Amino acid sequence: MHRIIAVALAAAACAGTAQAQTSPPAPAPDVTTLDEALTQAGAASPSTEAAGAGVRAAEAGRTVAGLRPNPSLSAESENVVGTGPYRGFNEAETTVTFEMPIELGGKRGARIGVADARTYRARLDAAIALADVRLQVTQLYIETVAAERRLAIAQDRLRIADEALRVARDRVTVGDVSPIDEQRAAVQQVNAQAEVERAERAARVSRQNLGLLIGASIIGPLDQSWFDRAGGYGPEVMVRAEETLAFAAARADLRIADANVRLARSQRVPDLTVSAGARKISATNDTAAVIGVSVPLPFFNNGRASIAQASAERDQADARQRVAKLDAEQEIANARRDRDNALASVRASGPALTAATEAARIARVGYGQGKFDQLILLEAERTLAETRSAAVDALVAYHDAEARLTRLTAPAPQLSGETK
Repeated sequence: MHRIIAVALAAAACAGTAQAQTSPPAPAPDVTTLDEALTQAGAASPSTEAAGAGVRAAEAGRTVAGLRPNPSLSAESENVVGTGPYRGFNEAETTVTFEMPIELGGKRGARIGVADARTYRARLDAAIALADVRLQVTQLYIETVAAERRLAIAQDRLRIADEALRVARDRVTVGDVSPIDEQRAAVQQVNAQAEVERAERAARVSRQNLGLLIGASIIGPLDQSWFDRAGGYGPEVMVRAEETLAFAAARADLRIADANVRLARSQRVPDLTVSAGARKISATNDTAAVIGVSVPLPFFNNGRASIAQASAERDQADARQRVAKLDAEQEIANARRDRDNALASVRASGPALTAATEAARIARVGYGQGKFDQLILLEAERTLAETRSAAVDALVAYHDAEARLTRLTAPAPQLSGETK
């Protein structure tokens, strides 16, 4: 009877294996790499969309700045609807005048200069917005991969805790150890289960946030192999602070301030308004030309206060440019320090993890054979868990510092209208 059951089970297993071999395997979901996430986020980010709208607005402002002032047409009648001979329109004098403002002092060129500087700043803002989005996506990608790595570690710890609890119960049953060993193992198993639940929530939220940022749900796995890579190849390309986006933004603000000084100086030159027209005298049915020129008198506002204000703002922008250079140099140095320190920790975590894994393995075997006390096992497992977590933390710190350094040293694009 037992042989018949064994044969039936073997036949069922063979049939299941054959069916599994003939059935087409389910396609594995594609891995979402960091480059793919960056590409999707750049196209879907509201920040880049807002920066693009700012560029269009600045370009429209450049068009407005190049427009000349509009002429005006006026008409007036004198000596009408009065008394005596001026009761009607017989004595009316009607004048039609065409007035044309003439800008002097280079006002139009100064306006165009300000608009060009603002347009360049808007395009630079678009480049900065894209770089910020790339940094945000990279950091969230690192967080998500690390969360999933920590989840795998927590699940591994739970599996080990379950096995440790089973071994402790068996040894308590046969009377090799005190029941306190089983209670300790049960506490470790409960804590490991809670850690798995926390890690699952963290991984789920990180993945959801990354999907919101790139504008698409992430179904497949992330690039775990990229997370394990640390350290570059070849000498590092050193970027000067003057070539960074932060310094370029401060330099663009200084260009705007310079253009505003030129505009304020041009405003001191009064504009002329030239007028020409014709006057019809109804009493004699004659027509006469009317020609005029008007110019404002700068008695109360001679433009000096505006120049002083623009000059002070220019000095402020110049000082901020120097501050931006110092800040960029310090932040780059700090990011390089953090990256190098994290890289050293990553390289040290390899041997440490190997030693901790072997020590935990020996402790498990020894405890199962009754050679080691349970406290030795717990200490070995705790050391292994801390070492694995430290290895993940070191990789997170390395990739985060590398991402910040990439953002800080991102070169400013050579946009049209820029002058060094």
